[in-house]
Amino acid sequence: MKVDMLRLKVELLCEGCKLSAKIDKGRKVGAGPAGGRYILLPGGFCVNTAFWGTFTKKSPWELTERNGEYFLMRKEDDEILEEVPIEAVPNPNFYSLTTSDGIPMWKIALLHGKNCLATTVHQKCVYWKFGKKCKFCGIELSLRSGTTIPVKTPKQFREVVEAATEEGVCNTITLTTGTTATPDRGATLLAEVVRKVKSHQKIPIHIQVEPPEKDKYLEMLADAGADTIGIHIETFDRRILKEVCPGKAETTLEKYFEAWKRSVELFGEEQVSSFLIVGLGEDDESILRGAEELARIGVVPYIVPLRPIVGTEFENKRPPSPKRMIPLYTQVAETLKIYGVNPNKNKAGCVRCGACSAVSEALFL
Repeated sequence: MKVDMLRLKVELLCEGCKLSAKIDKGRKVGAGPAGGRYILLPGGFCVNTAFWGTFTKKSPWELTERNGEYFLMRKEDDEILEEVPIEAVPNPNFYSLTTSDGIPMWKIALLHGKNCLATTVHQKCVYWKFGKKCKFCGIELSLRSGTTIPVKTPKQFREVVEAATEEGVCNTITLTTGTTATPDRGATLLAEVVRKVKSHQKIPIHIQVEPPEKDKYLEMLADAGADTIGIHIETFDRRILKEVCPGKAETTLEKYFEAWKRSVELFGEEQVSSFLIVGLGEDDESILRGAEELARIGVVPYIVPLRPIVGTEFENKRPPSPKRMIPLYTQVAETLKIYGVNPNKNKAGCVRCGACSAVSEALFL
């Protein structure tokens, strides 16, 4: 049974999946697209699909198990319309280990996708303190649930990297941070972690940070050895940004462009990316216009559907429909072709992993 992989991945990203197989549901909260786990589709395509949240109850897909093997099944009136064999990315062995100071390693970093080790080095965000948090973000919910610690030290993270690489499950690294009240926006701690890792192992590292007040902090990250950077605008619709991300909206669009352009100079074309979240209330034109503006300066627009996270203000919002997302992905792919931007050339991080977006599939399938 031939399956349209682009359609399948987009449906899993937007609608999640019901679960009857006996496997864990994966991460419930976090700073990025949480609420699910990673599965491998035929052809090696990786997708982060949700098993948490009310919207998954209406998903046409169900993850089932038969004779120890996993399948995605689409049924209608008890008739099986589609059945797709998949693999569930297993939890790595290092989750059972602790750091030298006694912290469970799974509280320091998690495996994202097939082989990306990811952590939020600073688990608090200044916008939460002042009532200006992004309404879709669950960064501090992870802390409150006891699934992580407030700050990961460079030494702690290096130890986890060593364990993960020894196990063979860490080919790239993603480091993000809650926004700090300092001019660097959290870049200094990110740089310290990058230096610590790079002094021991030459693994490609992706970092994510808001535009700092001065370019010297971007330069510091590049000097520390970071390979790629994500500076996430979320949406180009300024009205929606002010409503959904009141803290981030205080940074001007001009400042974002300054940071993107300087980052392209420092890290190279296709090594800078920005999340564009579909489903916040924007129209398609703002997504397409923003994606073109990013591609024009060599930045990868990483298009993701809203992932409603349990416990956030947006937990009961519906993600965008696949019928909306597939044309958007297709049109953005055409834009990338026009400007010669190839996300597959990205060295590390979310774009390299690709599990939370179908940008690459739309471009190459």
